[in-house]
Amino acid sequence: MDTRQLAYFVAVYEQRSISAAARQLDIAQPSVSSALQQLEQQLGTLLFIRLPKGVQPTEDAERLYVQACQLLSQMQALQASFNKPAKRLLFRLGLVKALGVERMSQLLKEFNSLLPGLELHLVEPDEPCDARIINIRQLKAGELYQPLWTDSYLLALPAQHPLCTQAEIQLTDFKKLPLIKRTPCEAWDQVALALSKANIKPQIRANIHTIEYAIGLVGAGIGCALLPDFEMQKFRPDLQYRAIQGPLLTRELVLAFDKNQQHQRAVKLLCEIAARAG
Repeated sequence: MDTRQLAYFVAVYEQRSISAAARQLDIAQPSVSSALQQLEQQLGTLLFIRLPKGVQPTEDAERLYVQACQLLSQMQALQASFNKPAKRLLFRLGLVKALGVERMSQLLKEFNSLLPGLELHLVEPDEPCDARIINIRQLKAGELYQPLWTDSYLLALPAQHPLCTQAEIQLTDFKKLPLIKRTPCEAWDQVALALSKANIKPQIRANIHTIEYAIGLVGAGIGCALLPDFEMQKFRPDLQYRAIQGPLLTRELVLAFDKNQQHQRAVKLLCEIAARAG
């Protein structure tokens, strides 16, 4: 058993997928599979149950994960104690709201691991910054960009709402439908315009700014809300999601930057990570 095998194991455990772990590690998938098989043989136990899509950790994998993380952390600390302090790099990254915690955490974790000495400051996208993750509509003249994600929006409803029996939501369904308005939200602007053209006045029950509050209010039965189609949100038993017939509710997120900004290497690395993330 070696630290390489443990690192591969941790990546598969966190990604719940051998192929996704290989992409994260930037190595060939057979190398990850081979390392896992060797580790299972050495430990004499099955670590993952192979599924049609991804893998499921066994109880032994759950136990190994904690110990592996501790060991890898200790090894990194040992190595760092012999390294010269890295030159501090202050990098300001502007972020629009509601990007999705899981995918942003993964992107920032990889960015931080590739730049020793990185001091990352997350700021509003309209503040001075070295790069921005924004809606493509927010690009400024002269900015370059790397595509990231294209998000669709759905209508989140309380699980017992009568509209849950429908496959899609019609604009006419918005009559007297209690709504949680979240701003800023590109999808809300599109729906509000479509409702205005149909002479339908939205019934606003709350006006908030974050996805977390919107989810909580929908789950409590206060109203319905437009939310990005993030996979992790769909497993809440108190919510149901439906597409809206009519306006195409999407947003294109990009990594934007000035070609003449000072941290060229950092931006290049961030673009490479963004390309893999997209």
